[in-house]
Amino acid sequence: MSIARLGHRVGAVERIGLFALNSHDLRFHKTGKDGSGKCNAFETGDPAHFLWGAVFDIDAGMKPELDQAEGLGVGYEEKRVIVTGESGVKLEAFTYYATSIDESLRPYSWYLNHVVIGARESGVPVGYLQRLQSVESIDDPDVQRDRKQRALHL
Repeated sequence: MSIARLGHRVGAVERIGLFALNSHDLRFHKTGKDGSGKCNAFETGDPAHFLWGAVFDIDAGMKPELDQAEGLGVGYEEKRVIVTGESGVKLEAFTYYATSIDESLRPYSWYLNHVVIGARESGVPVGYLQRLQSVESIDDPDVQRDRKQRALHL
């Protein structure tokens, strides 16, 4: 996630670093409230699969607001995971995972833009960034929402 978008949701945040989540794959098949595909840290069980992501430190008092913004209990649930940093350091974090999946969904282009910007900011490997940039997206019919979401990065 981009620091601008996360900060818009919960105020001040600190990026701890770039971490891998093993036996998971990033998919855009979570059914969003707006009918588009949203990200999911999909547990594959395959040790060859992993996804890159940033770990953030947020004020604990803001966690309920983040849960609401992310849709905890409405398409997402939460789980504790062990992630591995580039230096090999491991830490426990939480992530959201989708409970409502539709493989036919595609993300809106503004949503994919948030993901790509966040990946760039976090310093994901070039090949992983290219994979994200190649995800097929669709235009949001709500032009105002599109503009508002893109404006977070201006």
